[in-house]
Amino acid sequence: MTISLLTPKEVAELLKLNILTVYAYIRKGKLNAIRFGRSYRISNEDLNEFIESNKTC
Repeated sequence: MTISLLTPKEVAELLKLNILTVYAYIRKGKLNAIRFGRSYRISNEDLNEFIESNKTC
């Protein structure tokens, strides 16, 4: 079983967002993340759910 975890910076680059926006989504609970000490990681599954929940069509 391989779990791929992304950093907030990687998510920001993939979605063309500011990294502070990604942290805001995490704080507000819009984007699920795993916290390891002082850093966050986002699973591909959580990122895909976030994208699906924010589709406009």
